[in-house]
Amino acid sequence: MSIAATQKRGFGAFLWDYITTVDHKKIAHLYLFGGGFFFLLGGLEAMIIRIQLATPENDFISAGLYNEMITMHGTTMIFLAAMPLLLGLMNAVMPLQIGARDVAFPFLNSLGFWLFMFGGILLNFSWFMGGGAPDAGWTAYAPLSTQSPGHGVDFYVLGLQISGAGTLMGGINFLATIVTMRAPGMTYMRMPLFSWATFITSVLILFAFPALTVGLFLLMFDRMFGSAFFDVALGGNTIIWQHLFWIFAHPEVYILILPVFGVFSDITATLSKKRLFGYTAMVFATILIAFLGFMVWAHHMFTVGLGPVANSIFAIATMAIAVPTGIKIFNWLATMWGGSITINSAMLWTLGFIPSFTIGGMTGIMLASAVADYQYHDTYFVVAHFHYVIVGGTVFGIMAALHFWWPKMFGRILHEGMGKLTFWLFFVGFHLTFFVQHFLGLMGMPRRYWVFLEDQGLDTGNMVSTIGAFLMAVGVVIFLINVFYTWAKGNKAPADPWDGRSLEWAISSPPPYYNFKQTPLVRGLDPLWVEKMEGKGEITPAEPLGDIHMPNSSILPFLISLGFTIAGFGFIFQVDHSAYLILVFAGIGLALLSMLIRSLKDDHGYHIKKEELEREAD
Repeated sequence: MSIAATQKRGFGAFLWDYITTVDHKKIAHLYLFGGGFFFLLGGLEAMIIRIQLATPENDFISAGLYNEMITMHGTTMIFLAAMPLLLGLMNAVMPLQIGARDVAFPFLNSLGFWLFMFGGILLNFSWFMGGGAPDAGWTAYAPLSTQSPGHGVDFYVLGLQISGAGTLMGGINFLATIVTMRAPGMTYMRMPLFSWATFITSVLILFAFPALTVGLFLLMFDRMFGSAFFDVALGGNTIIWQHLFWIFAHPEVYILILPVFGVFSDITATLSKKRLFGYTAMVFATILIAFLGFMVWAHHMFTVGLGPVANSIFAIATMAIAVPTGIKIFNWLATMWGGSITINSAMLWTLGFIPSFTIGGMTGIMLASAVADYQYHDTYFVVAHFHYVIVGGTVFGIMAALHFWWPKMFGRILHEGMGKLTFWLFFVGFHLTFFVQHFLGLMGMPRRYWVFLEDQGLDTGNMVSTIGAFLMAVGVVIFLINVFYTWAKGNKAPADPWDGRSLEWAISSPPPYYNFKQTPLVRGLDPLWVEKMEGKGEITPAEPLGDIHMPNSSILPFLISLGFTIAGFGFIFQVDHSAYLILVFAGIGLALLSMLIRSLKDDHGYHIKKEELEREAD
């Protein structure tokens, strides 16, 4: 059922439709709004951090609250904002690009979203009932995390376990979708770069997240059940946590950046009116970046004492990642060279990304030098590098994608004037905030410190950084105004507002709930462009018009996720009183009962009849 039709039935029906939906496009909306909410929350935490560091010896917030802020800012932005926003874009676009009617497992897709959402809500309940939020940093290094008082770190452990399970399901689902559901003629080497990036990112999710899951289970047992995996006094090893965490967290950086590489590839080709330069090289560069991303985790641990041989190996492997990344930068520039470039909001974010991300890559090479890293380590130089990669890469890419695909997802075009104003405020604010932090780090300012002293030469840099953060915040507010303005008064979007090249632009904006009436036949790279060049302007169908099978909506994914969240509360508080074990059994019981119903109930979906499709066409 369309959004418009649902809204006519009232808000209750609209809400029920989204809670029970298994449609990949509506789940994309849920991911975007859920991730957007957490992005605003993480941004608010960032603003509090920057206000605290605006002036020397400030006492805007206490030292303990500052530790909670830096922990929750990092954790929220990585796990609850950037990743779900990217998963939302993948859900919205990838099935359309490969000519599929939905993802391979629609029920699992819904379950993945609700696990993420409930995990994020559980984590943020720590502000109100954990005796304080997590305060051991987003990396939760032991022994700090094992000895942290209160339940803050317990909320971190259970929230990320539940949320991470949802992400892992999403990755498996996307892999199955791309392997089994591509349209006829859509060979792997005809897939758009965003679909390729989704595929490779899903492989990374499949192999990286189990390491985090294992680490979080060990931490959970140390904190809640008296084990000693990370307690040196009892024979444990704190460095094992660092290995487990970074075996996950370094591939996580590529999980965050590879999808936006695909975004920029599709935007650059479309808005330059050119085929992507070096398509095959771009595909293999993406694969190589993903492969090398698993080989470099210990460059976060140069100062731990792994020894010169290990440090040298990881330093060389880290520097090697610059090669495939450089290939991509040059290929984007070559795509634009000689093209007929349209400078709209999406293209501005793309153009702003190239120098910003290149600076982040350059400082990454500096950090890859094990010897130099002893100077850079745990200073604001690392903070600057990381944000140049994640904000200058991932956030710029998400903003570019939202402006580019908003018409396809919501049927309206974002206001160009507000879009450009958002870009310039955010772009200038971003560089003001983080460029100066390189120099603060080189001057010796440690990261995670609550205050800095006067007369250390750090005053001006920190004030500039805080002013830049406020500019970024204003840019985000204008984007929100743009969203509400577009929803109320925006121009209706045609099917193909940017003169696109791939399959998503061949159907209406927003797409019908079955995506394609007839499965498309793909006759080359950039399939829609191939048809346009032959004067058709529409995709050749690969099958006659017939009945379309669709899955039924279900409340069970919501209930399963709710059950595990209730059990999470029980695990956290059973340390205080064994009566809370009732919540564990009740929550797991609800989840298992919902799974049993799903297993025993025959749910064959329904069919949209051929006659109904013909009536819609008329």
